[in-house]
Amino acid sequence: MITLLLLIVLAATSAASAANASQPVTAIYVFGDSTVDPGNNDYMKKTLFRADHAPYGENFPNRVATGRFSDGLIATDYISKYLGLKDLLPAYADPTVTDQDLLTGVSFASAGSGADDLTIKISRAIDLTTQVNNFQQVLARMERSVGVNKTGWTVENAVFLISVGSNDMLFNYYDLPIRRLKYTTSGYSDFIISKIQPIIQSLYSQGARRFVVVGLPPLGCLPIQVTVGSIFHRRKCVDKQNAAAQVYNGKLQNFLNQLPSQCPDAKFAYGDIYSPLIDMINNPSKYGFEETLEGCCGTGDLEAGSLCNDKARTCPNPSNHVFWDSIHPTQAAFHVIADALDTNALRTLLN
Repeated sequence: MITLLLLIVLAATSAASAANASQPVTAIYVFGDSTVDPGNNDYMKKTLFRADHAPYGENFPNRVATGRFSDGLIATDYISKYLGLKDLLPAYADPTVTDQDLLTGVSFASAGSGADDLTIKISRAIDLTTQVNNFQQVLARMERSVGVNKTGWTVENAVFLISVGSNDMLFNYYDLPIRRLKYTTSGYSDFIISKIQPIIQSLYSQGARRFVVVGLPPLGCLPIQVTVGSIFHRRKCVDKQNAAAQVYNGKLQNFLNQLPSQCPDAKFAYGDIYSPLIDMINNPSKYGFEETLEGCCGTGDLEAGSLCNDKARTCPNPSNHVFWDSIHPTQAAFHVIADALDTNALRTLLN
């Protein structure tokens, strides 16, 4: 009798585990900066950073400049497709986004955003707290549209991706070294992560259970940082800035490893974009790239946002460049990054 009872319990447990494992990904909700903004800044009047003009979108369907800081798609578009949701992840602020669109995901990200309030003062972007508040507005719309139960199920089985921190390091620590007067690299990394924690806690309290938090890229290899750090016109990555990104990434991983004890039933994955980007830069032929430290737009050294415009020349073949402008990857490089995130974060999260 005891053996039979034990078998029944084990079978029930196994069935429950299988059911949980087979739950589909219902949606993807994205928060962060220009690397994951599909055009929210298009609908802001005072922001410093916009990509709603040519030549942005040169390789997007119908050559439309959507607000994505790329010649075409960005990583979250590919990720949305990998998850079987939709081919393009729309901007929350896009007035054509429907209630049905919200059920499969949107991006709340804003170009120029960061975790540090000082970053927002400089960029006039949408801060992370406001992005989360906008998600609350989405929840209300979803509940009115499909009811509380389906909304809760959708959120519980969605992926929440947060990609932020680069602007904080670039604006406040290196290019305008205000925070460097107060913090070491390690200390400022802790400061940024301390600002991300309440964002995660807030999303968790609203039902989010699957998180991908993206680390920093090799900051010293961004073309604009290479230009600023160049000596005698010799273009090379700024090792000190790359080292700072690695310090931050290590701390972020440690932080994420501790979160499950604070957020029961939630899963957290670290999104590594440093490794794929540095590999593209060090081994370009492996990916079909030829130019690694200059953007395709303009001179490739400084142009981004308003400086990357229809008066700036562009390279004949963006797909052989790692960077589209002086900060952001090309569609081809974003594709590689998305593949890496699929491998190093999504599969970990969803297994």
